[in-house]
Amino acid sequence: MSGPARVRVALVGLGWAGRRIWLPRLREHERHTVTAVVDPDPAARAAAGAPVALATVDELDPATVDLAVVAVPNHLHAPVATRLLSKGVPVFLEKPVCLSVAEADRLEEAELAGGAVLLAGSAARYRADVRALLDVAAGLGPIRHIDLSWVRAHGVPTASSWFVRREQAGGGALLDLGWHLFDAVEPLLGPTAFDRVLGTVSSDFVNDPTRRARWKQAAPGASADGAAGDGDVEDTARGFLVTDRGVSVALRASWASHETRDVTAITVEGAAGTAALRCTFGFSTNRQEEPTLVRTRHGVARPVPVPREPIGVEYSRQLDELPALLADPGRRGAAVARAREMIAAIGRLYDSARPAARTPVAAGVGHV
Repeated sequence: MSGPARVRVALVGLGWAGRRIWLPRLREHERHTVTAVVDPDPAARAAAGAPVALATVDELDPATVDLAVVAVPNHLHAPVATRLLSKGVPVFLEKPVCLSVAEADRLEEAELAGGAVLLAGSAARYRADVRALLDVAAGLGPIRHIDLSWVRAHGVPTASSWFVRREQAGGGALLDLGWHLFDAVEPLLGPTAFDRVLGTVSSDFVNDPTRRARWKQAAPGASADGAAGDGDVEDTARGFLVTDRGVSVALRASWASHETRDVTAITVEGAAGTAALRCTFGFSTNRQEEPTLVRTRHGVARPVPVPREPIGVEYSRQLDELPALLADPGRRGAAVARAREMIAAIGRLYDSARPAARTPVAAGVGHV
């Protein structure tokens, strides 16, 4: 007796995330089959070894795929996803889903026009340590404050990368690391709107070659990265936000710092106690050896067991759930609604930090 039908996947974008995160996991997964890759670089397409290799999504036949996994540079996320959705191709989109509320509106229109669903990458909530934190937080009573930080010691993307150029990235550490941190708020508080937002940004390390990410390989053929760069995004963002229900949220996202380890920390303060998780999101090799979770009540701190798991397993777990999400008509519109809330908060934090300097990214720049 045959098992469930496999999801036919087109992987769009063969940069670091496409090559290192999604392509190997899709190929290993029992429910997915990579039937096509899409990238403007002929060498990248050839190296992927897919049955069909295309230069742009306009060449993709909707009848040949069940899902497009989109992992292109940030400024192309919404434009590429919009074109696919309009053709009736369901999309699983890497973060950030969009760079403006206007882009979120266009994604919503494309979902409706094409009758396809948009699903968003959301790695943090698929981690076992984050799930353990959510379980503990459910017993803390009304939540009063959340503290979120992801601070790297050395983690600035390479000088040749689009990540450090505002025109292509839309922002720096806040959009990159901060999107994951903001994504942890909804499981704790539910749909959230912020009444007040205050933030700062700084760029002390972004063009320092000694602060580059030592664990992230550049694309094949990329130039050496031993010189100072010309990045124009922030390497650190700090924010303080207050929800419409009076819950405060403090956030810090740093690509580089004076710390010794790359650490992600989430602390939830409730009326009945606090819960504090320390771990390391992502693929850094300079990480905390194992996650720790502590619940504190009336001055008594108790450790909560957290399982150790392979680095990156949260991305495989997302693939586990995609077939069911694709089949659920109730998912349509949900990812766009959440992305609209997140990018609105991020945009307000940027506006607060440098009200005269931020320039909106022009949607549709480039072509994939």
